Amino acid sequence: MRKPLALVAVAAAVALTATACGSKPVSTSGSGASSSAATGSSTAAGAAFKACMVTDTGGLDDHSFNAESWAGMQAASKADSNISVQNATSATENDYASNISGFVSAGCKMIVTVGFAMNDATVASAKKNPTQNYAIVDNSSTGSQIKGLEFNTAQGAFLGGYFAAAMTKTGKVATFGGANYPTVTVYMDGFWEGVQYYNSKHGTKVQVLGWDETKPKSGTFDPTQSFTDQAGGKQIAATFQAQGADIIFPVAGGTGIGALAQAKASGGKLNAIWVDDDGAISNASYASVIMTSVTKGIASAVTAVVTDSAKGTFSSTPYIGTLANDGTGLAPYHDFESKVPATLTTELATVKQDIISGTIKIASKNQPTAG
Repeated sequence: MRKPLALVAVAAAVALTATACGSKPVSTSGSGASSSAATGSSTAAGAAFKACMVTDTGGLDDHSFNAESWAGMQAASKADSNISVQNATSATENDYASNISGFVSAGCKMIVTVGFAMNDATVASAKKNPTQNYAIVDNSSTGSQIKGLEFNTAQGAFLGGYFAAAMTKTGKVATFGGANYPTVTVYMDGFWEGVQYYNSKHGTKVQVLGWDETKPKSGTFDPTQSFTDQAGGKQIAATFQAQGADIIFPVAGGTGIGALAQAKASGGKLNAIWVDDDGAISNASYASVIMTSVTKGIASAVTAVVTDSAKGTFSSTPYIGTLANDGTGLAPYHDFESKVPATLTTELATVKQDIISGTIKIASKNQPTAG
């Protein structure tokens, strides 16, 4: 099983130290005045290669894929003293183009944009700047200048669903999304399929509240389609708990923290499986209710594309993270280590290998493809 502890720890540290007072992405000090963006930088002495990252609207401290992406940037800077890194946060989608443009003007040789919603702004910038290199998280490669960093998280989530089905005491588990995006529902698909597979192998009838891959229109998402709505996430989790669920899998960034809060307030009646990074580390105050996490290897993928670019070996060949290359998987059990049967860990290892070999075929239509 994947144990992405080092890079996730970096993410947590970065999230705590990131500034929120910056403005134009051309700043390297994090100072300035603007309501649309915040900047932060990590500059190695004498660094000649500047790599810059633009977050989506979830913000740098989302305890999820923005934080993981920035952790990858920081790791690249630490690995190569020739690299300096900087970030700009986007308050709204209207900030995407201006933040990217500002980094082009600032001489950033590699620009990493976070989230498939940034595709249009990234492509538009590439067309205007034919010698500029980009990478985009959670989106496919587009042309010779943009490297897509995608992750088949349906595979990791399948393990999460299997785990949840094995650990539930009520026979009901739940999942919900921050918004109805393919990068969200691919997790929910995998989770749902993992539960169905467990049922087929063990003769059980564990129910999944909030999602049915065969009836996607009935899925549960934050009512404001937000990844920052903690109050909304808490209410959704409370509703699922009232309906009998004792394990919840929020695929919702910061909105999911609300679900963790509900779990902690439940007094043991509800626990959670986190998403993207190792939640017991990134959300340490809720570690007591996080059974495991379905991870996405964003940090290592971002580190690789930045360091390759600094070496002059940038390639737009798409990257897809899978169970086979540790691009997705399950985090350690942490506080739940003693509560997880050894037999379940053994079963999960077998299921993982069967997914890698193709013996188990995941049906989700939201899985990324190299084409």
